[in-house]
Amino acid sequence: MKESLDKALEVLKNGGIILYPTDTIWGIGCDATNTEAVKRIFELKQREDAKAMLMLVGSEGQLQQFVKEVPDVAWQLIDSAVNPLTIIYDEPINISPALLAEDGSAGFRITNEYFSRSLCQRLRRPLVSTSANISGKPSPKSFADIDKEILDGVDYVVEVRRDEKGEAAPSNIIKIGNDSVVKIIR
Repeated sequence: MKESLDKALEVLKNGGIILYPTDTIWGIGCDATNTEAVKRIFELKQREDAKAMLMLVGSEGQLQQFVKEVPDVAWQLIDSAVNPLTIIYDEPINISPALLAEDGSAGFRITNEYFSRSLCQRLRRPLVSTSANISGKPSPKSFADIDKEILDGVDYVVEVRRDEKGEAAPSNIIKIGNDSVVKIIR
């Protein structure tokens, strides 16, 4: 595990992109403050720039460094969530502009999965987390389902959790405005 964390961190700090396990499905990731790396992920996924990608953070404190205002209702939802929960916030700060939706918002999830949480904490920045598939194709349910084009397109494939089987699912997504209006996306 430590060797994979060290290698992934090195790749991220050098502007690379990785394939890694998350608290939901396998993801493609990069340093969320590095616009060139973010653009590489859009290219690899063959995804429109206008379709935003979410980010993982390793703690509540880290979330507060990258969102100007976290509404109280967001904290309540985070505390009561049973499944992984991504929240879209109105005023993200200190991230690549390429990650902003058309309305200027961005989605973050506090990950509880050991590897991704450790990586976020060591990087000290959010980690882009987008499904490990070409845009329009199904999200992989396990590592074995990941397309060769994705495997070949990243700079590093993390060595942990590759043998896990099961029906991994994406997170729930909710948008919370600074006015505390809640909108369920997925």
